[in-house]
Amino acid sequence: MQTPDNRFKQALRERKPQFGLWLGFASSYTAEICAGAGFDWLLIDGEHSPNDLNSILQQAQAIAAYPASHAIARVPVGHGNIGTTLVKQYLDIGIETLLVPMVDTAEQAAALVRAMRYPPDGIRGMGGARASRWGRYPNYAKEANERVCLLVQAETREAVANLDAIAATEGVDGVFIGPSDLSATHGHVGNPAHPDIQALIEDAARRINKAGKAAGILTPDEAQARKYLEMGYSFVAVGLDTNLLVRGTTALAAKFKDVASLPASKTY
Repeated sequence: MQTPDNRFKQALRERKPQFGLWLGFASSYTAEICAGAGFDWLLIDGEHSPNDLNSILQQAQAIAAYPASHAIARVPVGHGNIGTTLVKQYLDIGIETLLVPMVDTAEQAAALVRAMRYPPDGIRGMGGARASRWGRYPNYAKEANERVCLLVQAETREAVANLDAIAATEGVDGVFIGPSDLSATHGHVGNPAHPDIQALIEDAARRINKAGKAAGILTPDEAQARKYLEMGYSFVAVGLDTNLLVRGTTALAAKFKDVASLPASKTY
């Protein structure tokens, strides 16, 4: 069996727009529903959702039945020994593309690149497990370093200051801007639409693209997503599964709020 190519990584290199959805339910059932919708990528969130390795694995297996959608996972922590250990475990269960939060320096980014790769290019322990389909991909250990894809999140003042160096780090495939944390750290909590933050976001896209890397971002607002594409963002999450359920159920319930004011039904 041949080690599959990472089509998402290739699309980033070619700057093809890739539209994604955030998965926060920690459920393989809902992950499969979302995979069938046709998104280019689905982000299984290990940072702000109640996921563990088993639930992430189950969701990745559900998504795998829909080849049009690429499973990405976000680790809960980005640096230090805990971060590098989690990187190894996520890769071993077969996640090819990782999103790592709160990467503030080029040194942290470089450490993550090493954590993603087998020696001599990195420090990832040999033991591909499901990633190599338990040895059924005989060349996996030799090809994995080219297949894995690292996306780092820049979402603080420090990260913005170091953005050029982070984006220039060899082995970083894309830089994801976190609008919520970015706005909070710049004094605009809950308001990523603030003009100052939007200016930072636009400048970030320019700097990331100048470094030859792909820029990513998240917004559930369609008009804003299209604006980000115009700014130069090439992988854009256009919604969150939890947000879709909140909006849908709230809208449906609101349609029937007037029922309580209707005359009582007759009883016979």
